[in-house]
Amino acid sequence: MSLGWIDASTYSFNSFLLMERFQIRLMLEAGGWRNEKTEWRHCMGVALNANPAVLWYFKRLCPDCVPLLDEITTHAPMSTDTAEIRKAEIHALQAVEDFTIYTTPELMAEHCDFIRGWSKARLFELADLTGKTVLDVGAGSGRLAFAAAEKAAWVYASEPVGTLREFMRNKIKNEGIANVRVLDGLITELAFPDDTFDVVMCGHVIGDDWDSEIAELTRVCRPNGLLLNCPGDSEDDIRPSPELTNRGWEEIHYVGSFSKDVFVHRKQIAK
Repeated sequence: MSLGWIDASTYSFNSFLLMERFQIRLMLEAGGWRNEKTEWRHCMGVALNANPAVLWYFKRLCPDCVPLLDEITTHAPMSTDTAEIRKAEIHALQAVEDFTIYTTPELMAEHCDFIRGWSKARLFELADLTGKTVLDVGAGSGRLAFAAAEKAAWVYASEPVGTLREFMRNKIKNEGIANVRVLDGLITELAFPDDTFDVVMCGHVIGDDWDSEIAELTRVCRPNGLLLNCPGDSEDDIRPSPELTNRGWEEIHYVGSFSKDVFVHRKQIAK
């Protein structure tokens, strides 16, 4: 299903040169996020054969993916037809449009529904952040982090994608925001000691490995602190999350700005 966030024809195939190792591994192993896995691998193979610099970058950054890259490129033709190559590039980019738009974070507030339609009041309804030390996990372009910074003492924005980290750092510099710090980090490998934060929040991060991800959020949260899951508004209904409620999270429903159901979650941590 398309998210409708980008028109891939406006992106260079060189956008893949801005992606991280974990992104390259995920998309190659998954074959893109759409159902046509075989078609995506074919198009990616055509595009990589025509763009040796990108193929070199993938192999250099993600050496464990070399066998898969060799398979993908070997089974794809070495096309010299520029129209065919461009069609393949566009397909490859569009099928991972969330990763693609991360290469242009300045466009996200306009194009991504979960940012465009969201009100920071929804975060403030979930928790009193006044004077708190807060961690935003998978901070993206800073939707939650910069909202929290209006009330919190300190906000740490953990984000594994370099283009998004630099976007947040530029915003901090340009707007003179003094209480936000940005750093690298995956949800399963947060670079903080135990019991560091009053509030640990995220938006579109939990779900690949529920138990290990929640365990890491819990580890860095102080006793009696809060975990928050605040995904933002969507042009499609957001479904309830039994994966969270079955693990003791409180589920709160509201009708979002697009007149669609939204479910947010919180959990107080007892240690």
